[in-house]
Amino acid sequence: MTSTSSGKQERMQMKNEWSLLRGRKVRLRAMEPEDTEIIYRWENDPSVWHLGTGLAPVSRFTLEQYLVNAHQDIYTNRQLRLMIDRKQRGQKYVTSGCIDLFDFDPVHMRAGIGILVRNEDRGKGIASEALKVILNYCFDALTLNQVYCHIPEGNTSSLRLFLRNGFRKAGVLREWIRTPDGRKDVYLLQRLAADPSGSFNKTLH
Repeated sequence: MTSTSSGKQERMQMKNEWSLLRGRKVRLRAMEPEDTEIIYRWENDPSVWHLGTGLAPVSRFTLEQYLVNAHQDIYTNRQLRLMIDRKQRGQKYVTSGCIDLFDFDPVHMRAGIGILVRNEDRGKGIASEALKVILNYCFDALTLNQVYCHIPEGNTSSLRLFLRNGFRKAGVLREWIRTPDGRKDVYLLQRLAADPSGSFNKTLH
């Protein structure tokens, strides 16, 4: 095979993979330097710290250093953050949130997943479509066997989002996180590649 044909196949493969990252009204894209400010605001919002592992503000320098390595693939970094862009009139896009794959395990082919949509864009179906897009990417491009997420008790909107997109409750982690309101249990949810995409466990409690 010549280098020309090999390069053409690589470009076609890349094009096919990135086509998986577009929906009807959202697209997922790599982070760019101009995203630093909006990510800085999100990472320094104390109201969402209990959803992750951070308990302190994040500096712009730290984010800039993270962006330096963000171009590396998930096999290198073991994580991937993509920005969620919402389509506006005239085919223009505005950034509405981000979606993360983390703790990627290339041996067992699984990864954790988390999603954040800014307050003003919630309730518009953006998170649901972004989740569908990333699941297609996980199962079709990355060929993962499963993805999983952690949902704190009381977060009914997030729980409903994942259940409606084919995730199943796998268990409860008791007193798993500490919040301003005290310790809370966390639901562990899974979605296997072989699972249908319909709703499971419609009961939220």
